[in-house]
Amino acid sequence: MKDTTILICYDGSDDAARGIETAAKLLGPHHAVVLDISPILTATESLAATSSIVPGNAFEELNLDDATKVAQKGTEIARSAGFDAEARGAVAAPTWQGVVDAADDVDAALIVIGSRGLDGLHELAEGSLSHQVAQHAGRPVLIVPPHDDQ
Repeated sequence: MKDTTILICYDGSDDAARGIETAAKLLGPHHAVVLDISPILTATESLAATSSIVPGNAFEELNLDDATKVAQKGTEIARSAGFDAEARGAVAAPTWQGVVDAADDVDAALIVIGSRGLDGLHELAEGSLSHQVAQHAGRPVLIVPPHDDQ
């Protein structure tokens, strides 16, 4: 297993950092690709994109740059936790599809993702990326729950 690659989803949140740290404790040293997915266009950008002044893919390029920077921060955390890690930013809609595509691209043996721990109503309204990834990945997914402060 140590010769395999794992894909670690990282969005800059404490839950995502906890996912990295938990995976390191459970799995030990591995090659890891740390991934952040940005939307192709945010809601605000989609309005601005209708302007003839904005070049066609300007926002997508900016969002890709932002995702890469976030992934690089996650890579620093992963390396300090013992992973041989590299950063990867991507843009995708829906986000789960970007995760699944990246996992396929690197032939990940496992996907690691932190969960926000949404309750049923919030999960229904906002959706759960971790559940969507697990449903569509076709490979093992380690979902790390949020820290229980109670």
